[in-house]
Amino acid sequence: MSEAYFTYKSRPVVRCGKTIYYGSMAEPYVVMMNIGSEEQSGEIRVATSVSCFLMKTAKNLSPMEAIKSRAERSSLFDALTLADAWLNRESKN
Repeated sequence: MSEAYFTYKSRPVVRCGKTIYYGSMAEPYVVMMNIGSEEQSGEIRVATSVSCFLMKTAKNLSPMEAIKSRAERSSLFDALTLADAWLNRESKN
């Protein structure tokens, strides 16, 4: 990659508004996370509801066809932990 991205467990994390992508689009799967709700904790906003979607990166699929798994988590940390487990599982198949 020519651009530097923030990474979590050696995978890129890219955020655009309330949508976060975890993983590389060059791989067969990526996880899309949508922040549903947030609350203020001191000076920062903390996600309290995150929808997670394991998606195939094939360009010929519609977004609905690309979704392989979906889940809800109550924090961004829990969502990233799940996303990492999903991508690890898929990389072994």
